[in-house]
Amino acid sequence: MKKSYTFDDVALVPQFNNIPSRTKPKLSTWLSKKTKMDIPILCSNMDTAISEELADILIEQGSVPIFHRFTSLEKQKKWIKKYGPKSFISCGINETKIDEVAELLALGAPGVCIDVAHGHSDRMIHFISALKKKHPDKEIIAGNVCTPMAYHDLVNAGADAIKVGIGPGAACTTRIVTGFGMPQFSAIYECGKVAEKLRIPLIADGGIRGSRDVVLALAAGASSVMTGKLFALTKESAAPKRTSAENPLTMEANYRGQASLSFQTEFYGGLKSKTVSEGIDFWAPVSGTALELLENLLGGIRSGMTYGGAASIKELQRKAEFVEVSASYMPESNPRDHR
Repeated sequence: MKKSYTFDDVALVPQFNNIPSRTKPKLSTWLSKKTKMDIPILCSNMDTAISEELADILIEQGSVPIFHRFTSLEKQKKWIKKYGPKSFISCGINETKIDEVAELLALGAPGVCIDVAHGHSDRMIHFISALKKKHPDKEIIAGNVCTPMAYHDLVNAGADAIKVGIGPGAACTTRIVTGFGMPQFSAIYECGKVAEKLRIPLIADGGIRGSRDVVLALAAGASSVMTGKLFALTKESAAPKRTSAENPLTMEANYRGQASLSFQTEFYGGLKSKTVSEGIDFWAPVSGTALELLENLLGGIRSGMTYGGAASIKELQRKAEFVEVSASYMPESNPRDHR
């Protein structure tokens, strides 16, 4: 039986550093085969995360917004009209809607994120191939997967970037419900070996709690990192907001997984017969603005890169040396009150 690791199971070994300042590392990266970003951070294309207000901030900071697929055709057309080549749209693998997706791409969106819970499937491969035949000039992000074989198969089908992550999300219960899923660090690391050979960007999707996890994901082979909860808890997110009942001075945001009962009820009228939800929804305090979140994450990444002696993400990956750590590592790593 092969051993696999979560972010908490590993650490990076500091390398010789010739970077003169923490402000020097370059954070530019590739979202997809042809689309470059100034920063390696993406907001999840989830209905309680991405919003137009958040999209404006992401574009300003050098990211690329990816709008979620559970919205009307007319609203998606408005998004494309406003953002044009600066944002991606999303879709599922419903063959009856492939012409609708093609229509949206024809309006000016540079690409689409084909987004399903288990992306390593015959339907996904056929859908990618069919969409590529209609729009060979448009880029396709496909996911989610968590194995090298799945990564390889979707690239062979025509995908220009792959989302990696099954089960690590803050609102996801897939692993608890089904028993399936790979620890996120190992999923990124193993798929990253394939990504390096095929030169197709890997998007690490899920399990990100702060800049430490981002640095580990990038060092393991990800070109960028996608996070839902962190953005959902910002003031500009699409998540519903309310005043906390316990503290009137605190605002709370409602974040939910797209396999949650709440989401399934709103968009599908409830769960289908013989199915169960694989996600939850919850209220949590609003953390601050999206700009503050990005500044904290990017500052932590730059610091991490200096410990790795890396002026770029590629150099960070090339020099990365990982060690397995015991359960005592995280408690030792956090501040402790010795009074």
